[in-house]
Amino acid sequence: MEFSIKQSSPDKQPSGCIVVGVYEDGKLSPAAQLLDKATEHQLSSLVARGDMSGKSASTLLLHKLPGVAAERVLLVGLGKASELNNKTSVEILRATFVALNTTAAKDAALYIIDEGVGKDASWVVKQAAFSAAEQAFRADGMKSKPSKPAALKSVTFATLGKPVAALKNALDQAAATAQGMELAKTLGNLPGNICTPTYLAAKSLALSKAHKSIKTTVLEEKDMQKLGMGSFLSVTRGSEQPAKLITMEYCGADKKQKPIVLVGKGITFDSGGISLKPGAEMDEMKYDMCGAASVLGTMQAIAEMGLKLNVVGVIPTCENLPSGTATKPGDIVTSMSGQTIEILNTDAEGRLILCDALTYSAKFHPDTVIDIATLTGACVIALGHVASGLFSNDDKLAQELLAAGEQAHDRAWQLPLWEDYQPLLDSNFADMQNIGGRAGGTITAACFLSRFTKDYRWAHLDIAGTAWKSGKDKGATGRPVPLLTQYLINRANSK
Repeated sequence: MEFSIKQSSPDKQPSGCIVVGVYEDGKLSPAAQLLDKATEHQLSSLVARGDMSGKSASTLLLHKLPGVAAERVLLVGLGKASELNNKTSVEILRATFVALNTTAAKDAALYIIDEGVGKDASWVVKQAAFSAAEQAFRADGMKSKPSKPAALKSVTFATLGKPVAALKNALDQAAATAQGMELAKTLGNLPGNICTPTYLAAKSLALSKAHKSIKTTVLEEKDMQKLGMGSFLSVTRGSEQPAKLITMEYCGADKKQKPIVLVGKGITFDSGGISLKPGAEMDEMKYDMCGAASVLGTMQAIAEMGLKLNVVGVIPTCENLPSGTATKPGDIVTSMSGQTIEILNTDAEGRLILCDALTYSAKFHPDTVIDIATLTGACVIALGHVASGLFSNDDKLAQELLAAGEQAHDRAWQLPLWEDYQPLLDSNFADMQNIGGRAGGTITAACFLSRFTKDYRWAHLDIAGTAWKSGKDKGATGRPVPLLTQYLINRANSK
């Protein structure tokens, strides 16, 4: 998908389809008013007859209007101006691109930046780019007869006045972020027999070949053994696929600048191990590497942007399978930090690979470390599929991430990380156990990780409820790539 911004008049804009807005009270948007005048008031007549209600996210497609250079005109309902907010704005933009993709138009011009959709023009441009990419995405590449790609290839954000320079920058960032989301979704949707730890390592190496600003290193199991990563290696013992520890170092600033480290959970398939999961919907455990996928997507996005920041991606990746060599409930392992862990449930494996990756991350002398993981079903129960769970040992960092989530409309919600929860991880036989019981399950998982992050600013994003959708619309969402890229953009701008 190609994006551009230009100033033009809607009646004179040559395009496969132009998009203008209509409010619920029948008022035409400024661009629609110009079209109405050029067509001798055909739009206002349609509205007066009730053919276009202006209801939020409603659409009406018109063909070959006299006096209009475009082949088609799409009217989009903006609802009541007083009720426009982020949620309704995103719904309007999604409805717009759903409608556009039912046509054969190869290009479209959207006159919606100035219409009051969303908080400001830059926000609208970003959300529109995300919606366009979302509708163009296809997840059926492994079918013998994949569906045809979307006809729409080019989107112009048209303005009546001269567009401000900031819009071009916002659009470039949005396009890079959308590409990062596409990578994350593509990886997430791949089955476990293809997207193995070795496959993720190969993708990471390919990313560094495509972007010279990224240096990728892959550690093998023998390297992890030397580092003392007993916790990580305990998870992969039941699998024949070799585990990998991937690091991607993006250097966009002075080498003296401390990096931000993103740690992504990369369990390419999670059966639960000896603590076997129920069979129903176990296929969705191919998505247990969406944290890793979001790190890859984010690294690609910031490299495309040329962001002036140093960022390191760390991906611990392996499978969690049962076998005669698999870790058993009750086994005790020693983490890279030297702390011992009693494994009471082998299905609480994400924290076991993350804790060693978090200890390893200290070698980069980080300014900040953020881990991203489909960690707990408890987070889905707590927050549903709307917000990612957020924990942090630094309130300022938490607020920065929450703000970035609001900006990107990829929201998170902060949960407590109080010391009161730590005793739930006490073990009679080791320094800690890997589960704390059903109560507060997402919190005790974060408390476990916090024991390995005392030397730096750290935040944890539990994306179990937001990384993919189940049911008819099953598939990876690409979240939280928008949140992470916006946070990194904000950090780069603050330097």
